[in-house]
Amino acid sequence: MDLLPEHLKGQSLYDRSYQKRTDALTAAAADPRWAETWTELGQGAPTLAGLARICSTALATGGNPDLPLSLEAKTLLVAAKERGTLEVKGSNRAFDAPGRMLAVYVESAADRTLIFRSRENPAFTIRFLAGFRELCQAGLAMHHIYHEFSLTRDGLDRAATVDPSEVERLLAMATDFGVLE
Repeated sequence: MDLLPEHLKGQSLYDRSYQKRTDALTAAAADPRWAETWTELGQGAPTLAGLARICSTALATGGNPDLPLSLEAKTLLVAAKERGTLEVKGSNRAFDAPGRMLAVYVESAADRTLIFRSRENPAFTIRFLAGFRELCQAGLAMHHIYHEFSLTRDGLDRAATVDPSEVERLLAMATDFGVLE
């Protein structure tokens, strides 16, 4: 008994696999929910949901407080130690791709926001996103809504223990937007 559809009979396994993938892509493009998914992708939703999940799992389980933190993670702690407010968001206004990447924003004072993004050095942006993930995994950050996060109580306590001189160079590399962003 042959279970293959008529249009796949006589094709190699590779050809059949290609046809299945093509059919799946065509079906996905015709799915009315695809536009919603595309919009979500344009806002970084999958990455934000992943970070939120790491934060919520760590919050529920106590996280990994013994996780060694990178200089980037420690820099974020120092930047956020006064207000504890962090955001992960992109900028659709930038012309070039590195300027549109998701980045960590820290409200370091009521009138000061530090952005850990570099259009000239995308690795800077990537390293700070990884540092933020470390904070989530360690249980030092928690998710609130959409792109908004904060330090946890343990995060605030840990921030107070970081020597600011250890991260001074990286902290100076952040973009300071004051109250504009």
